[in-house]
Amino acid sequence: MVHAALTPPQSFTSATARTRWISAHPRATHLVKFSKFPPYTRVMSAAPSRHHLAIYPGSFDPVTLGHLDVLARARRLFDEVIVAVGRNPDKPDFFPVEERVALLEPLIAELVRAEPNAARVRVATYSGLTVDFARSVGASGIIRGIRNVTDLASECQLAITNRQVAGIETVFVVTGESFAFLSSSLIRQIAAFGGSMDKLRPFVPPNVAHAIGELMKDPNHSLARLALESQAD
Repeated sequence: MVHAALTPPQSFTSATARTRWISAHPRATHLVKFSKFPPYTRVMSAAPSRHHLAIYPGSFDPVTLGHLDVLARARRLFDEVIVAVGRNPDKPDFFPVEERVALLEPLIAELVRAEPNAARVRVATYSGLTVDFARSVGASGIIRGIRNVTDLASECQLAITNRQVAGIETVFVVTGESFAFLSSSLIRQIAAFGGSMDKLRPFVPPNVAHAIGELMKDPNHSLARLALESQAD
């Protein structure tokens, strides 16, 4: 007869507790019900969670539906995204930076309303090197939209350079198929050669199409003058 003091618990809180009880009471081992303890798990990493901030840089001159498609996809990958509006020194401005920001803000607000649980988004402007801006805001990654294999070849070289120079990784986000050959340069060319604003509607948001139409009415704008010349020819 086993003494009452040696009667094992009906269940154990862990496998370790069960083992300790058996070690302390070797003569009562046969009384232990091995199935009555919760599954044993171990946390392999106790590292604190990190806020993942990325920048999405570009001239956005003008912003296209392709840009918004990349941003919508990137919001599902990070905690916060900064749309970084910069100036491309190799291209003349179509819209001034301030107007590009004004066009972007309502479009971003619409994206956030459509998917409120995705990453927070804010707009910022910068000048100089993209990697310097990324470091200044504490970004852990740079988002780049990839439309086709031509983009991939050039962007890979830039991504490797950014990693070597600044230690910042680049995340490639592939656009939707309908935007595979869409670019801001294409939009500017359509406008410059007198293309109808209706032709732009599949490529840019309505507020951007309207702004381009108003801009092309300005005879002092260089692209507006080019459009008039092309129509004369």
